[in-house]
Amino acid sequence: MKIDRNAPVGVFDSGVGGLTVAREIMRNLPSEKIVYFGDTARVPYGSKSKETIIRYSRQIIRFLQGQQVKAIVVACNTASAFALEEIRNELDIPILGVIEPGARVAAQETKNKRVGVIGTVGTVGTGIHEDYLRRLDQEITVIGKACPLFVPLVEEGWLHDPVTIEVASRYLRELQEKEIDTLILGCTHYPLLRSVIRQVMGDDVRLVNPAYETALELGRLLKEENLLSAGKEQEEFPYRFYVSDLAEKFKDFANSILPYDVEMTQKIDIERF
Repeated sequence: MKIDRNAPVGVFDSGVGGLTVAREIMRNLPSEKIVYFGDTARVPYGSKSKETIIRYSRQIIRFLQGQQVKAIVVACNTASAFALEEIRNELDIPILGVIEPGARVAAQETKNKRVGVIGTVGTVGTGIHEDYLRRLDQEITVIGKACPLFVPLVEEGWLHDPVTIEVASRYLRELQEKEIDTLILGCTHYPLLRSVIRQVMGDDVRLVNPAYETALELGRLLKEENLLSAGKEQEEFPYRFYVSDLAEKFKDFANSILPYDVEMTQKIDIERF
């Protein structure tokens, strides 16, 4: 099957967190077009079963394929953990998740072989970062910590609030005590709390932002497959946004973090796919 290199890249997430991945793609691959889907009706994914996440992911991928995308980024740690391996073989276009790119960089960066991972209860519970890091380097010790309050704090817009600093201090204390030197921000919302996490952890701990690493990995993959866009022809809407609910609320959040003015977000019935 011949894939159109000027087709958009599909990006999906359980909600707004994956916008941090979209943001890094916009910055690092400016000639690529994006179709983004946020499953805002069924968020959060972190508390759902593997079977449910796989079913949701398949529905969203069917929708994105209908939008003629040339590659898909699973911009959600939970879906990357639960569904990626399962659905990778069902597709004839490249697909990548957010876990492997971040883990690879963390394995390269750590000096004392003690790596922390923060994420949702679902992602940390799978132990997927640990499995992947241990495959890269047997000597690495991985300390996982679920930080469930981070997502609502981000969505509330409390990115630099004293409450957020207090919550971060309590969550991260355990990782400080375990003397990690590298920390993976294992949820796509967390890069928005980077400055708070940096303040708590100090400058000696290397923070790995998988959203950034995933955008770079996407660039490498598209180049390898000869799918890099020849450039955005002056399209009126190079970035298109779809959600399963709460389109206005999504649009407001997107405009607060993206380097691009989102004028329209369309709500679709994802259960039809």
